[in-house]
Amino acid sequence: MRAATRCGLAGAVGSLVLSALAVAPAGGLTPASAAASGTARAAERAAAAGIVFGPCPAAEELPSSVECGTVLVPLDYARPDGRRIELTVSRARALGEPAERQGALVFNPGGPGSGSLWFPRAAGLPEWRRLARAYDLVGYAPRGVGRSAPLSCQDPADFTRAPTPAPAEPSEAYKKERVAAAQAYARGCERHAGPSLRHYSSLNNARDLEVLRAALGEEKLTYLGASYGTYLGALYATMFPSHVRRMVFDSAVDPSPDRIWYRNNLAQSRAFERRWLDFRTWVARHDATYRLGTDAAAVLGAYERAAAELAHRPAGGKVGPGQLQAAFLQAGYYDDLWPARAEALSEFLRGNPGPLVEQAAPREEAARETENGHAVYTAVECNDAPWPTDWRVWDRDNTALAKEAPFETWANVWLNLPCAYWPAPRQRPLDVRAEPGALPPTLILAAERDAATPYEGALELQRRLGGSVLVTERGAGTHGVAGGPNACVNGHLEAYLLQGRTPVRRASCAPHPEPDPVSLERRAQLPAV
Repeated sequence: MRAATRCGLAGAVGSLVLSALAVAPAGGLTPASAAASGTARAAERAAAAGIVFGPCPAAEELPSSVECGTVLVPLDYARPDGRRIELTVSRARALGEPAERQGALVFNPGGPGSGSLWFPRAAGLPEWRRLARAYDLVGYAPRGVGRSAPLSCQDPADFTRAPTPAPAEPSEAYKKERVAAAQAYARGCERHAGPSLRHYSSLNNARDLEVLRAALGEEKLTYLGASYGTYLGALYATMFPSHVRRMVFDSAVDPSPDRIWYRNNLAQSRAFERRWLDFRTWVARHDATYRLGTDAAAVLGAYERAAAELAHRPAGGKVGPGQLQAAFLQAGYYDDLWPARAEALSEFLRGNPGPLVEQAAPREEAARETENGHAVYTAVECNDAPWPTDWRVWDRDNTALAKEAPFETWANVWLNLPCAYWPAPRQRPLDVRAEPGALPPTLILAAERDAATPYEGALELQRRLGGSVLVTERGAGTHGVAGGPNACVNGHLEAYLLQGRTPVRRASCAPHPEPDPVSLERRAQLPAV
């Protein structure tokens, strides 16, 4: 599940093309059995080799308390003695007494295409202090991300070129342009990656997680996955149930095979419309601060005026309607961004584009990382499942959806459209499932109004994983709730990870407080921190 870089989705409607999982390996084994055997072999090697930790690369900007190393995994698990790639791993050792230590806690932040090398820094945050005493906090860069066999599909400068349009009702000519761009992007992925392109997938990410577990010397895995990381964790639990110790699914993707990934993307676009309304309603309640209107419709009008002006004259030469939409889409993920985004919109309409440029313009120094993350996202989701290969299916479904959910629908289409023209074989999604007793208790955390991973996904995941427990933050919509501002949610997280305790089946938490409005003028009056 693609999260705004602090973290669509898809299933098939219309004509779909199913391709084989992989070319059958030598020795008469099926691809699945060969991959299972290769995973076991790779894990044995990793357990014997371990991870040699040392200082982290300076480019990661990690404190000296964090150490880094690498683990070798097969590019193709059906051929474990073939080409191997290095995954970069980071770790902060448990801060408590030796008797308190419970092992390693591995974190995947989602994406796909996001890494968590920064995760050990959480040891310094108050919300993570007790967990950091009991666990080594372990982050890593999944295959394709950063220095872990990095994947690229396009020149980063071209990928992040701005400004860009974002028509709510795209013309036929514009649609043709985007179809051509999606076809070119898919060809670029094939040109850059070659035959290895097919090996960037969620199933291989789950196998990599098993090898990482072994390399860390852990008999069983303790894991926290957010957003797409929940799907990865669900695959791991299905494939390696006897190796699960404790597992947290934070903001769960709906793992139903027929929703990976096309139909999940449709649901995501619909959910973002609801969260976009939540944001505008909050802005309207604080009209005394932002002067953008006293109801959600008036705030929408202010946003549309800004988009029209940016289409005519981009702010700072870099912020057009596309950059405006992307910046406000992030507010759909994280409500702590609401004051800054509202302030930027208000200031822009008053003639001060500075805050909007600061928040929405692409950063040249981040272009390579941005393109890399998108390339991995695209490869994984396109490889994972069948997609509609007829543009008319996409056009039909999303034209209808955009009438009720215009805010994200077309941007989501353009993000995922390369999957219609993908050159690598498509897999059949694994049927995520665990009967009662097959797994130890697992913990699902969800916000009721999450847009990126709609709440229905958490309900579906609980139905599929016997013995799982669901904790819901009612009336809230921030994407990713573990270790955040809700003490009730964090209490359940700590009780589970530290003591193995869970509610009987379900529990609810009141929402965390909405953010306080702060204007640019008021911010200037606040004391420096």
